[in-house]
Amino acid sequence: MRIGVLTGGGDCPGLNAVIRAVVSKSKIHYEWEVFGIKNGWAGFVNKNIEELTLESVSGILPKGGTILGTSRTNPFKEEGAAEIIVANAKEMGIAATVAIGGEDTLGVANGLCKLGMPCVGVPKTIDNDLGGTDYTFGFDTAVNIATEAIDRLHTTAESHHRVMVVEVMGRHAGWIAVHAGIAGGADVILIPEQPFQVTEVCALVKKRHARGKSFSIVVVAEGAKFQHEGDIDGSIITQDVEVDDFGHVRLGGIGNILGKEIERQTGFETRVSVLGYVQRGGTPTAFDRVLATRFGIKACELVEEGEFGKMVALRGNKIIAVDMEEALEIKRVDMDLYDLASIFFG
Repeated sequence: MRIGVLTGGGDCPGLNAVIRAVVSKSKIHYEWEVFGIKNGWAGFVNKNIEELTLESVSGILPKGGTILGTSRTNPFKEEGAAEIIVANAKEMGIAATVAIGGEDTLGVANGLCKLGMPCVGVPKTIDNDLGGTDYTFGFDTAVNIATEAIDRLHTTAESHHRVMVVEVMGRHAGWIAVHAGIAGGADVILIPEQPFQVTEVCALVKKRHARGKSFSIVVVAEGAKFQHEGDIDGSIITQDVEVDDFGHVRLGGIGNILGKEIERQTGFETRVSVLGYVQRGGTPTAFDRVLATRFGIKACELVEEGEFGKMVALRGNKIIAVDMEEALEIKRVDMDLYDLASIFFG
């Protein structure tokens, strides 16, 4: 049998570990052929594939990024493109596809399954916001990177008696902000799930200074929402008005706006650090390597069992299969965890 494997959406540490696991399990245990689909779903449209062997995946376990390339291609945006993918997969002899990605990539996989193309999903996102699984690989690495950055900023903040605003990733959910904020000892954490007013943030910073603390660390997720008086939902900050194939605008910039407001309202010298794509890059942590490997092995087992339309998931310490539909539900931050973090605010 011949199977395909692809990576879609934003890259993250651990993708290569999944690819390696899929190839190893397929070749050694099932004697399948494995073909890498280049650059996400675009590779199926363009018939851009390459055979993957045990030799070609040797040594990729600790590497960040993806050897297959990635894109945010949405075949359901262009009329007829999804049907072309289904036809091309059959023509190339791809009996099943392991799709590694977030809500958008897996949403496409789910749609193609309904068109008769066998797919299995592997959940990937540094944001950890996919439903159906306790954790996604890439998240642990991103949290560790963000935590180290906060640790480093602590020393310069304390030395210069400054407020440091640290902007981290998190479009729909603030998992990175909360985990890294708690681990790094942040004094204020702002997340998409909890719209905030600048005056409240400034009050917390002033409270710290009144206690004799001459510095503060404010961690803010890129998707956190400014709340104005009478505004329930709040508003996000975007870099531009353009959207990608899945309708997402580019977020970013909230840290700079927040930093200026904190300095203006409090009079305390404030600096901003935007971590951005640094959180996606580099080698994966041991946790992410192990989780990604377990996901890849389980994905092959689902293909062998004919369990299509499923996504592998971590529940407790077990790798299980769930309906791919569950991945499309955004998993918000547990507010009990956020309440715990807020004990240290101010």
